[in-house]
Amino acid sequence: MRILFVADIYAKPGRRVASEVIPRLIGERGVDFCIANGENAAGGFGLTDNLAKKIFSYGADVITSGNHIWNRADFMPFLRSNAPVLRPLNYPSEAPGRGSIVLPSRSGAKVGVVNLQGRTFMSSTDCPFKAGRDEVQRLRHETPIVFVDFHAEATAEKVAMGWHLDGLASAVVGTHTHVQTADERVLPGGTAYLTDAGMTGTPDSVIGTRSDIAVQRFVSQVPVRFKPAEGIGVLCGALVDVDETSGRATAIERLQLTESAESAASE
Repeated sequence: MRILFVADIYAKPGRRVASEVIPRLIGERGVDFCIANGENAAGGFGLTDNLAKKIFSYGADVITSGNHIWNRADFMPFLRSNAPVLRPLNYPSEAPGRGSIVLPSRSGAKVGVVNLQGRTFMSSTDCPFKAGRDEVQRLRHETPIVFVDFHAEATAEKVAMGWHLDGLASAVVGTHTHVQTADERVLPGGTAYLTDAGMTGTPDSVIGTRSDIAVQRFVSQVPVRFKPAEGIGVLCGALVDVDETSGRATAIERLQLTESAESAASE
């Protein structure tokens, strides 16, 4: 089985490149299941009902998220629906939505997906290590294939999660920093790991934001309104090959794919 993970889709450039590249990858690379992090799809902050439906139309089976999923209050009813959009599992139970799901893939095999959020340099949540391990073990009663999106700031926390779930999860891939790391590997227990998948958006930016505005903020220390950058989009993410019987990963490939000039010129 081949799973495609699409890193944080950021604003219009991210949506544009995702709409072009995801269908192509599904067809050309034999993708059986697609997971996309969409927490920044709406102008760089949050997600809307309409944009979630668009991401599904590109070929995503599940949309994961992170701390920015709460940025748009009008999206809360969608989180409460049966749509396969996840918020981090380790938020309190009073938070709307769910943090895991099991769905059939194109090959027929079931895939479990767990969304977690880190605590280092992030807002306070329940322990992602305990919650994540318990949930992965629970989902393994339904399927041996379990993919974890760990939305966290600190590199060490992400690496620790990889080792914590090695041999239990099929893959642990980090999100949130929007900067792709180059440490993809299959851990000894059979868990594919990547510290951060990066960002699906324009690299001519400061993690998706217009560079002039971001520089102004750092220089002056005066709060400013961030605006998404425009430019050629790049889809970042990973392809993970998993044995359907054991749930062990056999390979992980890091992705950085630029949209076509025709697509970039379309808007």
